[in-house]
Amino acid sequence: MAACNYHFLLFVLAVAVTASAQVNTTSNGTLSPDFYSSTCPEASSIVQKVVIAAIKNETRVGASLLRLHFHDCFVNGCDGSVLLDDNATFVGEKTSVPNNNSARGFNVVDQIKAELEQACPGVVSCADILALASRHSVVYLGGPSWTVQLGRRDSTTASRSASNTSIPPPTSNLSALISSFSAQGLSIQELVALSGSHTIGLTRCTSFRARIYNDSDIDLSFAKSLQRICPRNGSDNVLARLDLQTPTFFDNLYYKNLLNYKGILHSDEELFNGSSTTALLVKRYATDSSVFFKDFAKAIVKMGNIKPLTGTSGEVRINCRKVN
Repeated sequence: MAACNYHFLLFVLAVAVTASAQVNTTSNGTLSPDFYSSTCPEASSIVQKVVIAAIKNETRVGASLLRLHFHDCFVNGCDGSVLLDDNATFVGEKTSVPNNNSARGFNVVDQIKAELEQACPGVVSCADILALASRHSVVYLGGPSWTVQLGRRDSTTASRSASNTSIPPPTSNLSALISSFSAQGLSIQELVALSGSHTIGLTRCTSFRARIYNDSDIDLSFAKSLQRICPRNGSDNVLARLDLQTPTFFDNLYYKNLLNYKGILHSDEELFNGSSTTALLVKRYATDSSVFFKDFAKAIVKMGNIKPLTGTSGEVRINCRKVN
């Protein structure tokens, strides 16, 4: 009997050690879709509820939330730094060239965070909120779903200069785009797939002015229609659709527009005209939305894994706009 109890005790200890090792592995560097399963099991459904309500109120905000995730991950990793306001120790990313008068959706993140803090205080990070909000936005607007890896922690600093240098501008040529994505560990295929996020949302006149007046690889009637709302000088904040036909529906028409030289941004049309490699991918995605959806889902999961803070690094902010 004593021998049986001894072996049972060894078994229990072995299970406990294994479980502890698994928890430590997850908390010390590996993201997991089950990260909040015991600490905040309703996290995803809370994010989903707020995101859907926000999109119903203003459809454009779905694209804005997706863009925040991208702009967060490309600047020192997916750490929620894009959400921080300036303070006495740093100038944040909200006023960088890619984000100033452009990045939006912060109020929706605030609402999500407030509801999560009520449900499970101090548990869900702002970086993970962006990852979940992106998935729920894309799905609600008709796009693919994917398994969101969780467990990111939030940075305690932000960098306007890093934002200015790490996020490729809409005037980028293909080589600059490839270099920018390569610096984040993302391939040419992932560049083309993630660019498909421009199938939703709007863009400002200041972002496409040079294209509609200077580029030759643009449909003439399309350029003229945009020139009517975006003059050579002024009207910088006038908005136009990134996807000419369905800017509130996540589909593959973005790529079909590129084939017809109706990409509104210079950087977008570069995917079709810049090289045969990217042009083939544009054609593939324009022809088969299911292939685009599959590649986009894989690419955004990979993007979401860019240099996350995990374990005891960083913190879980109580307010996404400021360090605890």
